[in-house]
Amino acid sequence: MQTTSKYIEFKKQRELGEILSDSFGFIRNEFKPFFGTILKIVGPYILVMLISMGFYMYTIGDVFNLTALGGNQFSAFSPVIMVISVLALILSSIAAYVLAQGTVLYYIKSYIEHKGATNYDEIREGVYSSFWSLIGLGIIVGLSVFVGTMFCIIPGIYLAVPLSISFAILVFLKKDTMDSYQYSFTLIKENWWITFATLFVIYIIVAIATYAFSLPAAIYMWIKMGIFSGEMDAESLNMFNDPVYLILNILSTLIRFLMNIILLVSTALIFFNLNEKKNFTGTFERIESLGKSSEE
Repeated sequence: MQTTSKYIEFKKQRELGEILSDSFGFIRNEFKPFFGTILKIVGPYILVMLISMGFYMYTIGDVFNLTALGGNQFSAFSPVIMVISVLALILSSIAAYVLAQGTVLYYIKSYIEHKGATNYDEIREGVYSSFWSLIGLGIIVGLSVFVGTMFCIIPGIYLAVPLSISFAILVFLKKDTMDSYQYSFTLIKENWWITFATLFVIYIIVAIATYAFSLPAAIYMWIKMGIFSGEMDAESLNMFNDPVYLILNILSTLIRFLMNIILLVSTALIFFNLNEKKNFTGTFERIESLGKSSEE
């Protein structure tokens, strides 16, 4: 069991600024055990995802290689290899993101229950026991937002805001998949706009930071394509077989994955903020603890 020097109270109401500061404060205080736990549980799946991505990009490079279009480099197995690479990337990405979501939430749950300490075995057991529930919820949420986006985008945004806290509901309130989906709309009632604003600001911060880490791959691509020199070569238009470009893209994907952790922590704080406004769970617990301490 690991302990921390500064405890951050999750079960309380917060304004936008407090959610942002406490998100970064929690990650800063818990950096080593937090990311250590994530890498232990999710690391193998992240590695498979990155390898699958590299293999997929290399396969795409073979398909769109302009110098090979008239040659005999396409084999009868090319479509099979393409399908395998796509399936491997999709399945590994789903597993990695779902496990990351579960690990972050169960880490926070263990942190709350032990008042700043965390139990790795407890976190791991919680993540794997709810894996399929998280998968099912992820599919339902994804389909709902996708269908909503098809209707002029706005319905998709409207659905994405409450459904973003549905995973926290599943973990912290121990509801099943459909109850978590439905209760997210109840919990966010009358607080949609402030939740949207909070998520929007956090998303912008994460997007800017992610973009900064993606610049090396983009700059390398522009240099190789001759954009800066003005001498563009048709052969250089295919970057997917370039090992340096592949490595830079894989690294930027890894950074994007890890930066998403900030959004997950913020979403947990948003959930507790909304739950406190509606149910006063943390307030009642603090009053009860004060009563017990006074009796002693």
